[in-house]
Amino acid sequence: MYKNQKILILGMARSGYEVAKLLHDYNNEIIITDTKEQDKNNVSELTNLGIKVMITSEQADILDATFSCLVKNPGIKYDNPVVVKAKELGINIVNEVEVAYSFMNKEVNIIGVTGSNGKTTTSTLIYNFLKEEKEKVYFGGNVGIPLSKFVRDIEKDSYLVLEISDHQLCDMYNFRTNVSVLTNVTPTHLDFHPSYDVYKSMKKRIFNNHTESNYAIINIDNEESKNITEDIPSTKIYFGSSIKAMAYYDDEAVYYNNEEIIKIKDILLKGKHNYENITAAICAVKIYGVSNEAIRKVLMEFKGVEHRLEFVKEYNGISFYNDSKATNCVSTNIALKSFNKKIILLLGGTDRGHSFYDLKDNLKNVKYIFCYGETKDRIELFANDVGIMCFKFNTLKDCMYKIKDIMKKDDIVLLSPACASWDQYSSFEDRGKEFKNLVEEITSE
Repeated sequence: MYKNQKILILGMARSGYEVAKLLHDYNNEIIITDTKEQDKNNVSELTNLGIKVMITSEQADILDATFSCLVKNPGIKYDNPVVVKAKELGINIVNEVEVAYSFMNKEVNIIGVTGSNGKTTTSTLIYNFLKEEKEKVYFGGNVGIPLSKFVRDIEKDSYLVLEISDHQLCDMYNFRTNVSVLTNVTPTHLDFHPSYDVYKSMKKRIFNNHTESNYAIINIDNEESKNITEDIPSTKIYFGSSIKAMAYYDDEAVYYNNEEIIKIKDILLKGKHNYENITAAICAVKIYGVSNEAIRKVLMEFKGVEHRLEFVKEYNGISFYNDSKATNCVSTNIALKSFNKKIILLLGGTDRGHSFYDLKDNLKNVKYIFCYGETKDRIELFANDVGIMCFKFNTLKDCMYKIKDIMKKDDIVLLSPACASWDQYSSFEDRGKEFKNLVEEITSE
């Protein structure tokens, strides 16, 4: 337990701010540091509590052998001078979730979700399934709600769903779930980890401290997931597209233990990647006895996580999807493979020099490409080269008003830009919100 210690918190943001307040209540001497200016109200609140806030680029100068613990923001790399110095001094390095877990009632049912793709949708589905039939259900972690904010409110026999990134898993040691879901493992975040093998070993930590009384939910279609879980002691349950899995899907329906739960046509979420997410979530909640009726109800209403292939609206037989989170071709390809109808595709944004030819094999259903932003000229050249009619505009708004004139029944209007948003927006969230507002505009006039 983190009591009566001298603790340095490296990186403020939401998690640092919340863990500082949590640790304050246990007679700890706390310094929190960041290189960037922080919200003035948050800084004032911490300062009034007696927590020292230091905004400086010379953070390593703060740390010395009098500290017993470094709470590191998960996004900070291990070559950071403060982290290097902490290791040299033998100071314990942990993260916010590990700290918060130490204060948690150990009779809480914890479902942890990690993976290279799909963890946000899967964890959100698990939360919504549980909420249908359980009274005390909490949701946090990598989705932006630090566990430290509410950990002491969680009573025994409650259910806690946590999305956990590989960055967070790096600094977890005592943390243990009752159920761990690994959606899939593919090469990613290799700018953070020294190698793919290290990245995989971090993902495997979602099963830390498991015994056979704990459950591992594993993707039967992902070889990497199966390989890294060969030697874990957990009770393994598989999901995916194979009939050998406990929960699986085909072109007609989703099944659990060979019993049909819901027809594919009745699921609002589209795409095989989402059916994988659904089967993973079903495996997790069936451990706790959630009924087929509850699962069906959620799947018939759930539009998806905002900005991630999110169903926005149907208008005169035309469906609009917001996939603003698709900031690269890998994500856009996933979206393109999710539909069998004709697609009007919106591409564009910040020019990072990446090639759009990675989309070439998944354009069979694309009838028009609309492009905008910094990359519009390169996208136009690409569209012309692959023989798809292209419309070029400066802004997303201009694109949408032209789409209004040419869209037809059964079309899919898909914002899946394959580019970051920073040329015209502060974030992909702002881009997605504007798209949704524009959908309302062009369908209400």
